[in-house]
Amino acid sequence: MSFTSMAKDSLPEPPKGIIKLVPYPAPVIKLKDIDGLAFSLSETKKHWVFIHFWASWCGPCKKEMPTIQKMWNILEKEGLKMAFINTAEDENTVFSFLSIYAPDMRALMDSDGQVTEKWQPRGLPATYLVDPTGMVRYQALGGRPWETKTYLEFLRRLLTHK
Repeated sequence: MSFTSMAKDSLPEPPKGIIKLVPYPAPVIKLKDIDGLAFSLSETKKHWVFIHFWASWCGPCKKEMPTIQKMWNILEKEGLKMAFINTAEDENTVFSFLSIYAPDMRALMDSDGQVTEKWQPRGLPATYLVDPTGMVRYQALGGRPWETKTYLEFLRRLLTHK
């Protein structure tokens, strides 16, 4: 069975704190990272994408950030793609924050907040999981311990799902 013909219910059940959604097309993401390199969500087709919205002033974001860094260090090699989107802050603020909480992360700069507006998270941090066909399948509101066994196993099941 191809991925595009899979029923929603055939995807893995998420751990507590992740909501399985009725699939919908992912809104466009075209942003530059803190170094000026372009990123487009359309370039990640055929991969699961971890889309994460955050800001430096967000307390739960500070707590969650090191867990995302650890998860990313493990799962990037296994094929997970990431859009790590800072919401409407300047480069100095983002650079200072990441140097403390997640020094290896590539922050995408949503300087005017327009991409965040298209996705409409109900708060920060907010994470979405987009499947290889570009459909949003899962959402997590608030911080999660992404580096723990439960979340890593769930993400790995997604990456290997046929």
